Amino acid sequence: DVFEQPQHVGLKKIEFHISTEIPAVLQMNSEKEEKNGKRVYLYASTEEINNTGFGRIFPAPSSNDKMETEEEDDEIPSEFISRKDLEKNRLSKEEMEKFSVFKNYEPGDPNCRIYVKNLAKQVQEKDLKFIFGRYVDFQSEVERNMFDIRLMKEGRMKGQAFIGLPNEKAAAKALKEANGYVLYEKPMVVQFARSARPKQDANEGKRKK
Repeated sequence: DVFEQPQHVGLKKIEFHISTEIPAVLQMNSEKEEKNGKRVYLYASTEEINNTGFGRIFPAPSSNDKMETEEEDDEIPSEFISRKDLEKNRLSKEEMEKFSVFKNYEPGDPNCRIYVKNLAKQVQEKDLKFIFGRYVDFQSEVERNMFDIRLMKEGRMKGQAFIGLPNEKAAAKALKEANGYVLYEKPMVVQFARSARPKQDANEGKRKK
């Protein structure tokens, strides 16, 4: 009988441990704490359960990692210039106004070919491929074939280049991001090409290959 009574009391007190009477229960004399040892452990176990429950919330910020990887996926392969480097070495609109080459600048009528001028003597085709290759999907055979760089190295056209891109959208993006980019200490002037014979140009590009 003596051992059964504390068990009934314990069950009743377990029901009331949620109420404000908990501190009073915890402040019992040491003798009662010994008798009702089971009850004290129950309180501790509920706290442990709560703690583990709150602990499970912490892994949630992993969504930030996903965002970072998505941004990295958007970036172009390392063999081509990154968007950050393009922006870092590109002149602002205010700076462009100080250069005579940008005076009366007009982008021209949108098409898939762009015209680049004010190129430094050191510029080679590989430099232009490094910059404009980022607008081409080299896994696509069609886009790969349409990508064409024609750098003028002699005569009156020296320091100029014509670059064929897969489509008008890619050319527009290249113009927007590369115009004013400083290559070998000279800012590039990028416009849409005025070429009226895109089909012949494409055929010539294939013959070269």
